[in-house]
Amino acid sequence: MLKGIPNVLSPELLKALAQMGHGDELVIADGNFPCHSVGKNAVVIRADGHGVPELLDAVLSLVPLDSYVEKPVALMSVVEGDDCPTPPIWGKYEKILKKHEPNNHTVEFMERFDFYRRAENAFLIIATGEKAIYANILLKKGVVK
Repeated sequence: MLKGIPNVLSPELLKALAQMGHGDELVIADGNFPCHSVGKNAVVIRADGHGVPELLDAVLSLVPLDSYVEKPVALMSVVEGDDCPTPPIWGKYEKILKKHEPNNHTVEFMERFDFYRRAENAFLIIATGEKAIYANILLKKGVVK
């Protein structure tokens, strides 16, 4: 056990986060995301008993967002025609992003299959048990100072 490390971050996940470099991307995926088929080239780590918000908070306590890009965060846009209002979970993300990156958390909204293609090149995909829809979030790692 270590002091100061959020307990939702397993040793395997801590190792993967430490291996990431500046500009590498990670996806914290909801329970419906096709982690293993999309992430064929990524490290895929399962965190089934946890939700995306708690993992986002824990990851951002250790990993800075990239300050050299305009939008270091990406969300999957609601599919046109889907009878879904703005996903409430996005409000939770905004609070967590402001907490950790008050001046650097601009979000890009991506079409579903564009998000999948970008996730194919992610270094890491964290597969959660999150049940909220449109809960996938992609982060670009910044420089640790």
